[in-house]
Amino acid sequence: MFYLLAIYVLGWGFTSYPSVFLGLIFGTSLSLFNFWLLARRMRTFGDSVIQGKKVRSLGSLSRMAVAAFAVIISSNYPEQLNLISVIIGLMTSYVVIMIDFFIHSFRLHE
Repeated sequence: MFYLLAIYVLGWGFTSYPSVFLGLIFGTSLSLFNFWLLARRMRTFGDSVIQGKKVRSLGSLSRMAVAAFAVIISSNYPEQLNLISVIIGLMTSYVVIMIDFFIHSFRLHE
């Protein structure tokens, strides 16, 4: 995801579509934050299950709040942030998760 963010920064700096690439940067950055939050919560979730403790939620509400925050910010600054690009950027971590799943399942079948 960091390589993808670097490509977006280059696109923001050197193309004639700065609002599109800035939206991708903003959405992907928040997507990376959501991915980190999910990974941290999954780690504590697994530890709680192993220890037999009460299991807390995985934080879906906080991840949805981050997505709503991104949409509100991009709606307030439409000249700088393209809304569609922000939404595509928010979905980036899920695409990365699917690609990682396919790579691991392909390696498992070899």
